Amino acid sequence: MPRKSEPTERQCAVTREVLPVDCLVRFVLDPDGRVVPDLKRMLPGRGVWVTATRDCVSRAEKEGKRVFGRGFKSEVKIEPGLADLVDTLMAKAALSALSICRKAGELVTGFSKVDAALRRDPVVGLIHASDAAEDGIRKLAAVAAGAKETTNGPQIVRLFDSTQLDLALGRSNVIHAALLAGQASENFLARVRVLEDFRSNSAKKDIDNAAGAVAQD
Repeated sequence: MPRKSEPTERQCAVTREVLPVDCLVRFVLDPDGRVVPDLKRMLPGRGVWVTATRDCVSRAEKEGKRVFGRGFKSEVKIEPGLADLVDTLMAKAALSALSICRKAGELVTGFSKVDAALRRDPVVGLIHASDAAEDGIRKLAAVAAGAKETTNGPQIVRLFDSTQLDLALGRSNVIHAALLAGQASENFLARVRVLEDFRSNSAKKDIDNAAGAVAQD
């Protein structure tokens, strides 16, 4: 998150709209003059801010000299696929946060254990691998519908395939998982919302819920 002395709003270099920093991605120049994303907002030097959506980052790359050249007031190098890089970094940050959920004891994996957790615990999120069978998802959704209530029901996450989940959690064949109430789970879900908004080109959605998530710990 921004330090206390830093502005809480910045102007998007593409749209010129002033937005909360949590709805923007900061870019800096590396020592070779290449434009790189600074999701943690910690790298030194001048920053250029772009609305945290795939479309805006792609536009910034396409209009590189106008957007980044003007913003950095110097010649810049832009590697192809800047939006893909931001997407990859956001996904990596979310999966890293998921690993912390496991270490914090806020994650349950496996169909039967998820089923039991839904009946017993306040579950704030349900994770299904993108390659999970629809039958299993429907069965858990039915259990969740009559399970212990949370404020808005469990958030459903289907952004990652089983291989990504396996690697993040150090386990094999992770298809279904449940997030139990806790700070680690909330941090993960905030990162998920940022990634979802980036992919759906809706950076201003759920500003309050996503606050601070772009600035990865």
